[in-house]
Amino acid sequence: MTAESVGVLGLVALLALLFLRVPVAVAMGVVGVAGMTALLGAGAGMNVLRTAPWTSVASYDYAVIPLFMLMGNICFHSGISEELFRMLHRWVGHFRGGLALAAVGACAGFAALSGTTLATAVTMGAVALPEMKKHGYDPALSTGVVAAGGTLGVLIPPSTVLVIYGMLTEQNIAVLFMAGVIPGLLQALFYAVTVAVVCRVKPDAGPASVPFSWKERLASLKGCWTVLVLFGLVMGGICRGWFSPSEAAAGGAAGALLLALLRRRLSWRAFGMSLMDAVKSTAMIMVVMVGAMLLGYFFSVTRIPFTLASEVSALNVSPVMIMVMLVAMYVLLGCVMIPVAMVVLTMPIVFPLITSLGYDPVWFGIIVVRIFEIAQITPPVGLNVFVIKSVAHDVPLTTIFRGVSWFLVADVLHLVLLFAFPALSLWLPSRMN
Repeated sequence: MTAESVGVLGLVALLALLFLRVPVAVAMGVVGVAGMTALLGAGAGMNVLRTAPWTSVASYDYAVIPLFMLMGNICFHSGISEELFRMLHRWVGHFRGGLALAAVGACAGFAALSGTTLATAVTMGAVALPEMKKHGYDPALSTGVVAAGGTLGVLIPPSTVLVIYGMLTEQNIAVLFMAGVIPGLLQALFYAVTVAVVCRVKPDAGPASVPFSWKERLASLKGCWTVLVLFGLVMGGICRGWFSPSEAAAGGAAGALLLALLRRRLSWRAFGMSLMDAVKSTAMIMVVMVGAMLLGYFFSVTRIPFTLASEVSALNVSPVMIMVMLVAMYVLLGCVMIPVAMVVLTMPIVFPLITSLGYDPVWFGIIVVRIFEIAQITPPVGLNVFVIKSVAHDVPLTTIFRGVSWFLVADVLHLVLLFAFPALSLWLPSRMN
């Protein structure tokens, strides 16, 4: 049996294990070790199992992941997410759909500190949903806007998924971060326009709340300066070339801790929870990375990624059609996987294909992360939808999916815009020092 045939069998086995709900890291590791054993013998399989767990994660570059995780968790446990929503509530709550607009803005702001989809969705769901329910918002709109807004967490930098994409594809993480700024802000704008359109068509979906005085609005700004300081410290330092991503992450985590202590908003218990949550999230990501490395060794021996790239390049199919097929594949994978798992599972195969077609790897990174976001709210699974369901126990899943469908239209239009105008992703990185 040829190496390519063993590789195809390994890919089929991997899909079968995923279908059986085996954890992604375990499935990739088992297939990788078994494949190496089948091709090169038991010695090779055991050797890669002995070395991969260390070589996969033993890099100082990966320090950026736990540090950004810690920064986001400190901001969450010190109440910054609540302050963001309350501030925006005071400024836009008197408009029709104003609380939904405030939820979008708060999701964007918290995404600039958390770097993950699920954390953004859970946090803003707990903060915004009770307030919208109290003001009589349509449950479909309130849950849909938070589920969709949560996806901003993996596009607006700092993004954990962009970090891992950069590591796997050897792209500059600072460049990837800057490439995500304009698309992330545009995505938030598209969601805000969607809220406005829905409330225009269905005025009762998002009733206006009682306006606050200018004194109350201005007073609310003092609680949100920390977001601007931290985002400016992290992204400003990266953009100007003052910090590497790891140094910026360390500065962001230290800055979040210092600001929380100065404002007396962080107890010992909250600090301990921040550390524990950061450790749990980092451990999950690192285990997935180890599994991906084991699988990557196997695929490199079979040469399937390079064979696939050459075969597809030889087909009489336009690069645009290939991208459309990749979009469909990622949306389907997103029904059962988190974005981190999708990146580490598919990049060893997909990235050689993309580069062979001549696509810019930075632009593709933004596109693929954007597709991951769409997959997180796509029926019938949509992980973000189930996260919101865990917060809004009294809202049926069908209602949440109905609310999300309005924002999926905005997602598709936004994705088409990024396809049509790559400069939206590439202009800001080109301005870096």
